[in-house]
Amino acid sequence: MQLWAGLGNPGALYAMQRHNAGFMAADAMAEVLAFDPWRIRFKGLAAEGRIGAEKLLLLKPQTFMNDSGESVGEAMRFYKLGLEDVTVFHDELDLAPFKVKVKIGGGTAGHNGLRSTEAHIGNAFRRVRIGIGHPGHKDQVTPHVLGNFAKVEIEPLSDVLAAIAAEAEWLAKRDDVRFMNEVALRTA
Repeated sequence: MQLWAGLGNPGALYAMQRHNAGFMAADAMAEVLAFDPWRIRFKGLAAEGRIGAEKLLLLKPQTFMNDSGESVGEAMRFYKLGLEDVTVFHDELDLAPFKVKVKIGGGTAGHNGLRSTEAHIGNAFRRVRIGIGHPGHKDQVTPHVLGNFAKVEIEPLSDVLAAIAAEAEWLAKRDDVRFMNEVALRTA
């Protein structure tokens, strides 16, 4: 069993915000990979499914970003998973828009969802970082992150979400390099 958590804020008001890129990735994977319907579990919305031989639980914490770790930790403990079984999908300021990188562990770079997750489960989980770009000045970070994607960004956003879903099998097989390469090829 693997636990894949997409980070975001619940509710229609936040649906198209850059900070919700993790939720968007989880929704895309659930749809493309024909996961079971979302249901309320672990202080979040959870959908079960398979990718090849791997059983997965997609999770969208409904605790708001700053408390995401409560939901992730609860699901992790329920299934008795190790950090190596947890993948978190999140927006990343320090990546160019719509670029995707995977890493294990590392800092939180001020991301409250990562900070909360780290506080609840530890640091050495896998992160799928979805680039939203930096606005250029630290005073503009909060409005940028909590701002909606612009109309001109919708098509590249859709493309990267589709690529993440289409290439998720490589993540399930724990081949992070192949996943990144295939996503990059699809979005080039």
